[in-house]
Amino acid sequence: MKKLYLAFCLILFLVAASFAAVDINTASKEELDGLVGIGPVKAEAIIKYRQEKGPFKNLEDLKNVYGIGDKIFERIKSDITIGSTEKATENKGSAEAKTDVKTDSAVKTEAAKPEVKAEAVPPVDEKQAESQPPAPKP
Repeated sequence: MKKLYLAFCLILFLVAASFAAVDINTASKEELDGLVGIGPVKAEAIIKYRQEKGPFKNLEDLKNVYGIGDKIFERIKSDITIGSTEKATENKGSAEAKTDVKTDSAVKTEAAKPEVKAEAVPPVDEKQAESQPPAPKP
């Protein structure tokens, strides 16, 4: 029964995937892997390129990803879209905001550490200080 259910889910997924264009700016590794000619390695390369260079501005930018040439691009161009670059930029911005939050919390953690206060030292007479040997360093 489980096998039948899994087969049904797989067929349903393939049918749905065949009708929906994949947004290369937001697609997961699994979604990219579902494209013809794109395996897990190229899917990972697309994601890495997207993280390093930012969202794709047009479909042709996909050719800049290592391993994706004219042949593969021609096969998949009808199955991909860039969606909204504003949405992809917002997602990137929210990731940066999360990083800032972590940085802020790290600063707050450091600020919460107890401060070491210096002990008050009585003033020293200059003549007395010159006659005494220097104090040993700790």
